Amino acid sequence: QVQLVESGGGLVQAGGSLRLSCAASGRTFSAYAMGWFRQAPGKEREFVASINGSGRSTYYADSVKGRFTISRNNVANTAYLQMNSLKPEDTAVYYCAAGRSWLATRRLVEYDYWGQGTQVTVSS
Repeated sequence: QVQLVESGGGLVQAGGSLRLSCAASGRTFSAYAMGWFRQAPGKEREFVASINGSGRSTYYADSVKGRFTISRNNVANTAYLQMNSLKPEDTAVYYCAAGRSWLATRRLVEYDYWGQGTQVTVSS
């Protein structure tokens, strides 16, 4: 079992920045990949970024590449999503997720545990 708690969401103007955190407990943190997904009203949950267990391999959705950075601290058992140059279309509930294995993946079905979500709202 893995428990995940997100924090750091909020309201920001377009062009601003936010940093999301995801604190994990349960299994050995470095043993599994971490991912960030988001879901806007009326839309399906979509992949944002993922990072492997060691933190050396990352993947990003094209829509956030160059603006968002995923990272992890395996001592603090926490994953992060630094979001810069935010746009109104980034508005969504953001979820962190723990993967089934050490390998980072974009596939939603490869993540077994999910946080409760944190709202990010970007005003124009």
